[in-house]
Amino acid sequence: MKAKIIIGGIVVVIGIVLAAMNFLESNVEYADFSTAEKSHKKVQVKGEWVKEKSSSFDAASVKFSFYMKDDARRVVKVVLDGAKPNNFELATSVVAKGKFVNDEFHATEILTKCPSKYEGTSEAVKKTL
Repeated sequence: MKAKIIIGGIVVVIGIVLAAMNFLESNVEYADFSTAEKSHKKVQVKGEWVKEKSSSFDAASVKFSFYMKDDARRVVKVVLDGAKPNNFELATSVVAKGKFVNDEFHATEILTKCPSKYEGTSEAVKKTL
């Protein structure tokens, strides 16, 4: 009876520790590039793709790189470990999750916000009424 209680208690403690570690890893705060560079931890940076600068995909290392301008207007090269996200060319804004390595922001995930086909101007809505 005591062995079952001890084993059950150990399983519960391990579960709590794993849940806490998972929560801390998934809790990523927003920052600009300057804050991200100083923090040395994983953050989310919101900005826009700088289309005038080059972007490329390296098939050998499976890395996509592009330049992004954050809300503070700082432009930094972003390197994504993976392929270019779907609808990247249509994105109105980009969120990169990652951290700085040297002078580049290395992202593990890129989220894109594309314009909605359901959004319209207030004049267009008035005309339909």
